[in-house]
Amino acid sequence: MTKAFASQADLADRKITFEQLSPHCWAYTAEGDPNSGVIVGERFVMVSDATATPAMARDLIARIRTVSDKPIKYVLLTHYHAVRVLGASAYFAEGASEIVASQGTYELIGERGKEDMQSEMERFPRLFRNAETVPGLTWPTLVIGGGDPTRGEKPGRLTVDLGGVKVQVWSPGWGHTRGDTIAWVEEEKVLFSGDLVEYNAGVYTGDAHLEEWPATLEALRALGAQALVPGRGEAMQGAAAVNQALDYTKRWVETLFRCGKEAAASNMDLKAAMAHTRKAMDPVFGNVFIYEHCLPFDVSRAYDEARGVKNPRIWTAERDKEMWAALQE
Repeated sequence: MTKAFASQADLADRKITFEQLSPHCWAYTAEGDPNSGVIVGERFVMVSDATATPAMARDLIARIRTVSDKPIKYVLLTHYHAVRVLGASAYFAEGASEIVASQGTYELIGERGKEDMQSEMERFPRLFRNAETVPGLTWPTLVIGGGDPTRGEKPGRLTVDLGGVKVQVWSPGWGHTRGDTIAWVEEEKVLFSGDLVEYNAGVYTGDAHLEEWPATLEALRALGAQALVPGRGEAMQGAAAVNQALDYTKRWVETLFRCGKEAAASNMDLKAAMAHTRKAMDPVFGNVFIYEHCLPFDVSRAYDEARGVKNPRIWTAERDKEMWAALQE
């Protein structure tokens, strides 16, 4: 029987949790759906990842209003994927004046944002139920300059004072995309990683730089976080739990890329590469949320990168379905 495309069969709502991790930091999680983070200061609020639609963002805003009435001035886009950014317009009525992103993310929106929006809306119908509320692409208003780590260039950094709490924002390295950006509350040791880190969920790597990703994870580990809001999965509390999530993501990325390189070295076609990768991935990750959704896109990217395609090819709705059909048994 042919598997339903991506997450088109995943229509059940998830239980949302809004939990406090430190004096100023909260996690908004939903059983493997995309997470958001919230940092509440005495003057302003920052949201890390805007949600998929303005309608969905309003639920997060309502929860923020149970703990603060301050303006939600800053919205951080940890990367460009539609499911993370298209809800941003809902925050304008709540005081948002700065949509923050890295230079890499800004460039990726221009390069492939339109295609990604259409692609993700077809992959995730449940998350885009209210797609008519999306006014269009989300563009940053405050761009953090970023260097190319492959050339040894240092990324720019931004420190935001929310009143009583300072948030450091920068790109620690390439991984999930080439524009990944984190929020780090050093005084409280809370890290908002975006999709650079996941836990007990599929690690989507369709637009990734797999070779660089493990080093980026080690850069995050060196921060010594005591709490973590990953891109997907439960909020992690305590150093051991944070390291567990980092290890989980690193194992996924390294296993996937190793299998991609083995497939390329053996001149396998993509379907054979998929079967080869499953032998290593299924026993370890096969039961986690959105595993079957992620794996075809992940294998396609690992196979490309192993064959020297450094810049990920743009996913379109048409390419998505062609790839999916080609990999079905």
